[in-house]
Amino acid sequence: MKKKILIVGGTGFIGYHLAKRCLELNWEIRSLSLKKPKKTRRLKRVKYLYCDISKNKYLEKIIKEDFNYVVNLSGYIDHNDKKKAYNTHFLGVKNLANLFLKKNINTFIQMGSSAEYGSIKSPQKEKFKCKPQMIYGKSKLKATKFLTDLFKEKKFPVTILRPYQVYGPKQKTDRFIPLLINACIKDIKFIASHGKQKRDFLYVDDLISAILKSLNNIKCKGKIINLGTGKPITLLKIMKTVRKKIGGGELLLGKIKLRVDEPMVIFPELKNSTKLLNWKSKVGFNAGINNTIKEYKKKIS
Repeated sequence: MKKKILIVGGTGFIGYHLAKRCLELNWEIRSLSLKKPKKTRRLKRVKYLYCDISKNKYLEKIIKEDFNYVVNLSGYIDHNDKKKAYNTHFLGVKNLANLFLKKNINTFIQMGSSAEYGSIKSPQKEKFKCKPQMIYGKSKLKATKFLTDLFKEKKFPVTILRPYQVYGPKQKTDRFIPLLINACIKDIKFIASHGKQKRDFLYVDDLISAILKSLNNIKCKGKIINLGTGKPITLLKIMKTVRKKIGGGELLLGKIKLRVDEPMVIFPELKNSTKLLNWKSKVGFNAGINNTIKEYKKKIS
């Protein structure tokens, strides 16, 4: 029988790439989201369902089928709206977990975030006591604690993945790398900080590989697993690399001030991803950024 997967947030950037890969595996795919997908992210043979996961009574009416796997990629992008961020990243997760606790699923993947660590010094380890600063990280961490407790108490088959800065084709253009690429393609000014901060950027295909490897991995159940390259890179190097590859754009450095509490270096420890998941990133930054630039050039042309 075909494997059957529910991708919550399947119309988003990561959801699109996961659904596309699952289609290649000939799985049955359901996508659950608040809104319809953009034309560029709509996939044939994917059944799209729509619901606000923070509203439990509607969720139970929409989800009638049984699934082998559930991957929760849902998220509210505007983190300034504290209520909506909390409702999506905690209350919605709680509703999903309680619903699928009653069903016989193999695995529930929760997409956590490096923001759960807050300002903790790098390399950030899963066993650290987290200190998130913003509502997004706080809500994600609360969901993590709820799900890991559910595993301990009722053996709910959850795995929490914490990716760092994910990038790649079809990412929304309000993120650092897409904004930078578009500015260089259009040969316009790009306003930035001094760029000395180091961050760990993970190509989307590597993240999808980690998700798929975690679906049938018993050792990962109840665990939190960081995902990254382990090789942080300065934003300045990224800006200069992209500008050189495209041959346009003007970098206006130092125009954006860093937050007082903003860490200069953020990257993960990756022992769990190696030991438990037998995974490591394979796409180097040069290859990943080339693929991403190619996609955005096609979009603009």
